[in-house]
Amino acid sequence: MQVATTTPQSPSATQSPAKASIPQRYLALDAYRGFIMIILTSGGFGLAALAQRRPEFLGLANQFEHMPWEWIAFWDLIQPAFMFMVGVAMPFALANRMAKGDTRRQLFLHVASRSFRLILWCQILGSIDEGKLNFQIINVLAQIGITYFLCYLIMQLKFRWQAVVAVLILAGHWALFVAFPGTEGPFLSKTTNIGAVIDTWVFGHPNPDNWTNINFLTSTVTTLFGVWTGQLLQSQRTHLEKMRIIAISAVACLLVGLAIHPWNPIVKRICTTSFTIYSTGWILLMLLGFYWVVEVKGYRKWTFPFVVVGANCIFIYSVAHVLHEWIDRAVGVFTLRFSWLGDFASVGQSCAVLLAMWWMCYWLYQRKILFKL
Repeated sequence: MQVATTTPQSPSATQSPAKASIPQRYLALDAYRGFIMIILTSGGFGLAALAQRRPEFLGLANQFEHMPWEWIAFWDLIQPAFMFMVGVAMPFALANRMAKGDTRRQLFLHVASRSFRLILWCQILGSIDEGKLNFQIINVLAQIGITYFLCYLIMQLKFRWQAVVAVLILAGHWALFVAFPGTEGPFLSKTTNIGAVIDTWVFGHPNPDNWTNINFLTSTVTTLFGVWTGQLLQSQRTHLEKMRIIAISAVACLLVGLAIHPWNPIVKRICTTSFTIYSTGWILLMLLGFYWVVEVKGYRKWTFPFVVVGANCIFIYSVAHVLHEWIDRAVGVFTLRFSWLGDFASVGQSCAVLLAMWWMCYWLYQRKILFKL
């Protein structure tokens, strides 16, 4: 892990890096990234415990839980949104490295090294969490490490061939599940689908809760959608043109995802083709909202809490992954776990823990200490 004094970026590549200019930086992207990380590390804001006491909050609480299988909840959008934002950052980071004079070979080595570090850090966090050595690639950091590298390679192609590769990945993933359908059908088999079979063969067991490691295949397309969005935002088009393209793309993704849903169900746990496309539609709409409010309307001050977290994504993710229970106990000593809030105690406690982690990020932000892999 490295500690830097500049905002973390993600690299890409191009043929001639010598004379590139530093691209415009969008506050909307930093705010959106921070928003995603706050949701990701929130623990669902304690809504699940609240819903057990107050059933009228069950619908809201369910939006902060993964769907058991088919269809989608808001919580199912968070990981793909994180991976999408990694893709958005790649063209900007590429231009920054080009402006500093990096050669194509240096860019490739940087990408390969960063991918390796992301996967390695994922194993370290997972092993600490399990209390023993535990190798897996289902965690979001490992998935990002793989998709990040694959997208870098795909970016070397002309756009039309990038699109062809994306279609082939989505179609190939669909065909793979159909060719090896499992005992209950290609998209209904939770423990015998091809993803679970591969996990059992490679790792000796399927993943808990029916997640599959080959999710990185379709997740690569999610990240690639982010790359294309980053290239659009990097272009000289007007705000209106950029917003129009994002809006049309979002609607198209939603319609295509719904259209193929009867034959390729929307399932997050195996990251089906329909899920990949449909979730991207919602992710684009969220980005469009941030872009319109921050970049077009100019309402910027409210983004500060999100920017603080977005600047140290790896740090807050690691803290939440390893130290959440300790922070929860420590905060609970002084808050009395908000027992005086009655049924809403879990919400108060969850928000207090999130605030403590935010303050850590703020302390680092003030000192320009940024953790990156």
